[in-house]
Amino acid sequence: MTTRERYLAAKELYAAIGVDTDAAIAKLKEIPVSLHCWQGDDVIGFDHDGPLTGGIQTTGNYPGKARTPEELMADMEQAIRLMPGKKKLNVHACYAIFEEGEHVDRDKIEPKHFAKWVEFAKARNMGIDFNPTFFSHPKVKDGLTLTSPDEETRKFWVEHGKACI
Repeated sequence: MTTRERYLAAKELYAAIGVDTDAAIAKLKEIPVSLHCWQGDDVIGFDHDGPLTGGIQTTGNYPGKARTPEELMADMEQAIRLMPGKKKLNVHACYAIFEEGEHVDRDKIEPKHFAKWVEFAKARNMGIDFNPTFFSHPKVKDGLTLTSPDEETRKFWVEHGKACI
């Protein structure tokens, strides 16, 4: 039985219980699926060198992972080609892209540090979801960020959250 024949058989079964599979598929094609930046490098990001720390459960050391923004975007481009339907790009703050010689800490990031991601998404007619990165940073103290009892630590992470708005 071919894939098409299996679909037509399933379509009949679903129709018997009142489900229009063609309409369901058409509706699904309009719902964007998020393509997360961290899926290409196991959450390493580009704002620091070194291992992941501070409560994250990934290792960041799988073979073939993207090592640069260009490699990650190329990998994402391939994933986009293989994925049906609408897509949305999800970017963590740790994926800031700095110019040569530039670096700011997470509490000082600006929209310009994500301009290449915006260009990437616009060129592919994708929306963007963005979120702060509250882990894997030297200022994670005793595994805590926003809830740290240390005022300086807490202030840094509050400012990071504000920078991400």
